[in-house]
Order: sequence, then C-alpha cells, then structure tokens
Amino acid sequence: MENKNYSHWLVVSDIDGTLNNKARRTPEVNTRAIDRFVHTLDGNFTLGSARNVQSLAPHYKGLPDVRTPAIVLNGAGIYDFTKEEMIWFNPVPESGAEVVKKALEKFSFLEIGVFTDDMIYLIRPRILSPVMMRLDNLTHKRVKSVEDVPKGKWGKVIFFCLPWQKEKIRSFVLSVSDSSLRYIDTTAASFDMVDRNTNKGTAVLALAAILGVKEENTGAIGDYYNDLDMLRTVKHPACCKQAPEELHEICEFHACHCNEGAVADFLSYIEKTY
Repeated sequence: MENKNYSHWLVVSDIDGTLNNKARRTPEVNTRAIDRFVHTLDGNFTLGSARNVQSLAPHYKGLPDVRTPAIVLNGAGIYDFTKEEMIWFNPVPESGAEVVKKALEKFSFLEIGVFTDDMIYLIRPRILSPVMMRLDNLTHKRVKSVEDVPKGKWGKVIFFCLPWQKEKIRSFVLSVSDSSLRYIDTTAASFDMVDRNTNKGTAVLALAAILGVKEENTGAIGDYYNDLDMLRTVKHPACCKQAPEELHEICEFHACHCNEGAVADFLSYIEKTY
C-alpha cells in the first residue's frame, strides 16, 4: 500500500509536557512517529517554545533530522537551524524599554531578562534570573541598566520576582504600558512581555506561509495555558491527556499522557483521519 504524502501539512509541538515526558525525556515512540511523519510521509514537523535559540537547540537537534524552522521566544521569532539564522522576527516595540525602566525604578528587588534575537541580557541579576541561566547553561551578559541593552530586536522580556510580589509588579507594569504590549504568565515567579501580536499561534501561521502550507493543514499539540494561542489558531488542535480542561474544550484531538507518547498519538491520528 502506497504511503500518503503530507508535504502540504505543518505540525508544531510544545516541548516540556508534550514532546517530552515529565522526566524531560522524549519517549522513543514519539521519535519513531516523527521520523515516519517527516521522512516516510514527507510532512513538516517542528517545535514551538518560549525558549530562545540556544535553549531550544538540544531539543530540536535531538529530533530525527527535522529541517523545518522552529518557533522561539513565545512566537517572537522563527529560526532556521539548517541555515543558522532567524528568518522571521517580531520584536517588542520601543515602548517596552520605558516600561522596564519604570518597573526597575519602582521595585528595587525586581530582576529583568531581555531576550534579543542572539543574546540574553540580565538587568540587576540576583538569584532568580541567574538560576534560570544556570539550569539551561545559557549564554548571557550582565548589565546595570536598560541603557546597556542594545535597542531593537528584543524578542521578549522576563520580569523575575518572588511569587508573593508578582501580582503587585504585574499590576504596576500594566498601568504604565500601552496597547502595543502584551503580557504572558509563565511561572509562579515570572511573567513575559512581548509585542501585542506575538504568540505561538501567529508564528505558526507565519511559518506555514513561508512553507506554502495552507491554514487548513496546520496542526499543533500542547499541554498548558501558554499553548492556548497556538491551539486556538491552528486548524487541527490537540492536547495531552494531562492538560487543563480549558485546552480540552478547544481541541479536536485528545492525545494520551505525555509520558506515553502524546505526539506519536497525534501524528497517528492525523495519518488515519486525513
């Protein structure tokens, strides 16, 4: 029996809790399924993440010779690992720098991480931001003020604070922001600032356009609230079994738990159904 051809499809997966299991390892069943989808069925498969290029690289390069560009920085950029270049970028507007400056003046304990297209700048690093750098062994530069960070090409800004300080800081930041900025909750001790039009969903459609894939043939799978924009945007959304109910409510396919190979489950569904 002749295999189907999925060269006109694009499937994007979140990493932790989706591609990887709870132990942050990729189940072998996922690797085999991706290999089949990409090399036997000629489909386009890639990753979509809040990570920067350096942090995403080991996960991407651990895939079975995937060549489709990846979505980085919560959708602010699309990076082509084969060419080693950013092929699409939607930066934080310049008003973001003024918001960061005001927040640093207001809160002496606040730490800031500015993720540009090729570097991470830590402003007033103390504990939280350096820990994040060490966990993923990320290259970064320590600076004293916003003025020390090159203008333009800011993919996202992370506000680092203790959990009980977060809501106060977020409220202040919102009060001094304009409509060109958007904020995303990421952890109990941080939140991100991006351009208002930046999200993984927008980036998936931009990547689909680059690849010549129609929106009707876009699929994505995730496991948490930061995947909502992506799942709402693509034509064929899927989520892992352990995902919150809000994700299940908008998904076409409900995959197994990430520990059991949710990505493989979704790719199998696509092949059987379309």
